[in-house]
Amino acid sequence: MARLALEAAPAVTLPRRFLETAPIWGVLAGALLLVDGGDLLRARWHPATLAATHAFTLGVFGNLLFGSLLQFLPAAAGVRVRGAARGGPLLHALLNLGTLALVGGFYFARPALLAPAAALLAAAFALFAAMTAPGLLAAHGPRLLRAGLGTGLAAALVTAACGVGLAFALGGHLALPWPLPVLVDVHAAWGLLGWVLLTLLVVARVVMPMFQGTATLPARAQAAWLGGVGLLLPLASAAWLAAGQGAPLRLLVALAALAFALAVLALQARTPHPRNAPLRAFWRAGALALLAAAAALLAGHGLLAGVLGIAVALPLLTGGMQLEIVAFLGWIDLHRRCGRGVRLPGVQRLLPEADKWRVLGLFLAVALLLPASLLWPSDGLVRAAALALLASRALLWWTLRGVRRRAAQFLAGVSP
Repeated sequence: MARLALEAAPAVTLPRRFLETAPIWGVLAGALLLVDGGDLLRARWHPATLAATHAFTLGVFGNLLFGSLLQFLPAAAGVRVRGAARGGPLLHALLNLGTLALVGGFYFARPALLAPAAALLAAAFALFAAMTAPGLLAAHGPRLLRAGLGTGLAAALVTAACGVGLAFALGGHLALPWPLPVLVDVHAAWGLLGWVLLTLLVVARVVMPMFQGTATLPARAQAAWLGGVGLLLPLASAAWLAAGQGAPLRLLVALAALAFALAVLALQARTPHPRNAPLRAFWRAGALALLAAAAALLAGHGLLAGVLGIAVALPLLTGGMQLEIVAFLGWIDLHRRCGRGVRLPGVQRLLPEADKWRVLGLFLAVALLLPASLLWPSDGLVRAAALALLASRALLWWTLRGVRRRAAQFLAGVSP
């Protein structure tokens, strides 16, 4: 099991700011679905669909990955984050203001908002790279861990570059040499596979044994997955951009997702002494949804694959860890405030399991209702899915804030 260097972790306010913002974007996505109904689920290019997609990918996943990595890099990977105290609030503002402008530009069909959104988001990703890349290059921690995190960062920058080009093109400021749908596919593949899923795999090799009691994913298996994605993703993207062959890219995304999901399920199945049942359930459900998304993509049902992957599988995988990280941050905060000699409440007291199960229950309702709304369209199903999505993210936010409430109550009890 990896040892955490708690003294190297940043101020708790830095990652927590991002992690507590992420659910708000999920609430917005639920509100968009409630207002626009089935139109959002019928067409990939509908303005509300584009807005909700980026509320998830940038608002939810962007905040989760930025916040989690700002904690994980120094505490678990031995990577120094530069300028965290000053750069963190600026990074948070750039990411969320840029996402708000982008979502608004898509939803209200205002191309004039897209260029400013692209500029803000480009600055956010550039700042994140400036804060983390030098430390990744200089660190002396496990080579495979650093290589994976560096590959994920590179994929994030490629994703951002594609997105900036698309935003300027849609705003009428840039002529692209490729059809927009082709570049959108490449943009999505680099973001979802190269950035989000790859980073999850790298981090999972540390956090699954730590939080779930599983065995460690064999280094050769992780190296093969990382090497395959790192080599084939640029080649498959080039095949789509230069030769008009989209099948290799879709096949790569589907097979990589299948391999990730099967690895999670296999590690959980072989755990001799499992722990943290809610988190294991989050990850098991997320892996099963990811299998379904990969199968839908292989079968040519791209919209269903997108709903299953972006709105169901990845939120389950990241949401479970989000709860654990915020609870752990609450404990670290108490540890730093109280010092030695004070018996602190455990992480499970700061975030009881019952609260996690309630959040999971609503996430699972979304996992059932959203795909059903797409497969069997009806106003009632869509409204139920929208309310479940909105309620699940609101409950997640309230549950995360509960860590602060319990910590404040404890501090009030020990204050002289």
